[in-house]
Amino acid sequence: MQSNHNTLAYLAAISAVFFWGFSFVWSNVLLINNIPVFTFLFIRLAIAGILLTIFSKCIKKLQKVEAKDMLWMGLMAFCEPFVYFLGETFGMKATGSAVITSVVIATIPIFCLIMEKIIWHIPFNIYKVTGILLTLPGIGLVVFQEGALNVEHVYGIALLFMAVISSIAYSTTVKKLSAKYNAITITTYQFVIGSLFFLPFFLLYGLDGLTPNFFSFKILSTIITLALFCSCVSFVFWVHAIGKLGITRTNIFSALIPAVSAVGAFMLGQEELTIIKVAGVAIVIIGVIMAQKESKRLN
Repeated sequence: MQSNHNTLAYLAAISAVFFWGFSFVWSNVLLINNIPVFTFLFIRLAIAGILLTIFSKCIKKLQKVEAKDMLWMGLMAFCEPFVYFLGETFGMKATGSAVITSVVIATIPIFCLIMEKIIWHIPFNIYKVTGILLTLPGIGLVVFQEGALNVEHVYGIALLFMAVISSIAYSTTVKKLSAKYNAITITTYQFVIGSLFFLPFFLLYGLDGLTPNFFSFKILSTIITLALFCSCVSFVFWVHAIGKLGITRTNIFSALIPAVSAVGAFMLGQEELTIIKVAGVAIVIIGVIMAQKESKRLN
């Protein structure tokens, strides 16, 4: 029975990674069409929160959260989606690349290992050291494949690493909450509270984005797809996987996100799949997977 549960958890993690890989590409569609960040982020999260609330109530899976845990729910939502989406989206806007964005985000497991070292004093083995060192030239190949970095790119990459750090804090908080609440409850509160964090920014900076172009089929269908599959479905799957497999074992799957993004960006004509870029993505994936070998804590 435990084996079946783990199999479902692995499938859930893989499905989430697939949708998240395309989420960078779909978000880039909105940025390319000049949709303001706070416009589509708030509406995406609001749609996700509403859909999850309706769904969780219909299937009677929405648990009542104890007052003492609301602070943890708020902290979780602040880390992700609020800080994470700010870093990820503005970072992508600055770099102009879904692939660069996904490669940086794929380093989340590496930073989890560093957190293990700092907080739990777990020593690095040869696999961890080799994997961490491999990711650096991999990221470099993707980032520098078109030449030297400009100020905008450096600023964007810094924002992306802010998203990475917030994701680790989010995973740690989810691990604590998943011991008491189911994945649907956690994800529902995550997006409802997260949308409230974004509401003031939407009112101040996002209302001007509600132009006729915003209500076109292309834009609305992209936002709904992001809300339904990349927010609702993916986060429910991811929270379930973290609860069953642990943070480190689950985060290893995020190594595959750049590959999905690279293929998706190529399919939609956003970016070319150069040999250098493919090599960089492959090196990052190998490095992240190798770094997880024999990592048994944080589960």
